[in-house]
Amino acid sequence: MNRDQIITNNRGETLGSIQASDIEEVFFQNAVFRPTLKLHNDLFIEVFKNYLSKHKSNFWELNEDQKKAFIASSIQKDIKFRNALKGMMISWFTIPEYLLYTKNSSNLNKRMMNLLIERYQTQIHLI
Repeated sequence: MNRDQIITNNRGETLGSIQASDIEEVFFQNAVFRPTLKLHNDLFIEVFKNYLSKHKSNFWELNEDQKKAFIASSIQKDIKFRNALKGMMISWFTIPEYLLYTKNSSNLNKRMMNLLIERYQTQIHLI
């Protein structure tokens, strides 16, 4: 079994529907990003907890809306943190997926980070 087979076997099934007419971004969102985020949810949560501890933030003193804003701001403005998260996701791409990703990485990165922000925001109770 090669690396791509191992990844696709372990990443899990597509989450959401994919139609033949869907653009590549929808394919990535439902076939790559969502299953990867689901598979590694616990790790991503721990990564954010570590981020909070390293940055000595006042996250715990914020109300829920402020926490959601903090999460979005952290991922959007902290380039080092965003790149680390992006690297975690990219490491679970197959070679064909990576080649497809490189053609439209800017839009795909936005989708990837938006999905991650949404996931963190809906799981504040786990952080």
